[in-house]
Amino acid sequence: MTSVKAGVNVKLRSFSRSVPMSLLLARESIMAHFRPALKLFNITEQQWRVLRALASVSEIEVMELAKATSLLAPSLSRILRDMEERGLVIRRQVPDDLRRSLTSISPDGLKLMDAVAPYSESIYQEITDKVGREKMDLLQQLCREVVVSLGELTPENYAGTKLDPEILRIVGDSSRGRPRLDD
Repeated sequence: MTSVKAGVNVKLRSFSRSVPMSLLLARESIMAHFRPALKLFNITEQQWRVLRALASVSEIEVMELAKATSLLAPSLSRILRDMEERGLVIRRQVPDDLRRSLTSISPDGLKLMDAVAPYSESIYQEITDKVGREKMDLLQQLCREVVVSLGELTPENYAGTKLDPEILRIVGDSSRGRPRLDD
């Protein structure tokens, strides 16, 4: 068996030029500043995203909320259950369709947001002072443009793609416990 040194024969752009990795590193740099404030108020990043989204609407369906917060529906359901137990959100069934539910922020959820807001705004200001207003504005603009532009593309569907037998041997019959999707 031939030994291959990592990275020598890989035909990919440099890891440091990976846009998903760059975005992840930037997000982690920013969130490192917000996490202590969220921890102070005993809320997770995901719970904060839910509160922020709910504060901008009177009520919203769970699937719309999942999309707005970029959370998977099963994770969001668990998060909402925990937040409802804490009295931060209110959920109610849609009368004509009991499979659907609407979620809104509760008065206590709004109080919590008001308590966190000064910390959040102070952190935003600190980041903006360090990075620069123009760069922050440009970053926001570029992020919006990427979302809009890529929203116009249809992601490639690789279902039914036949893989080389050697690669199939490496990846096996399942990935993280999920069966491979064969045609």
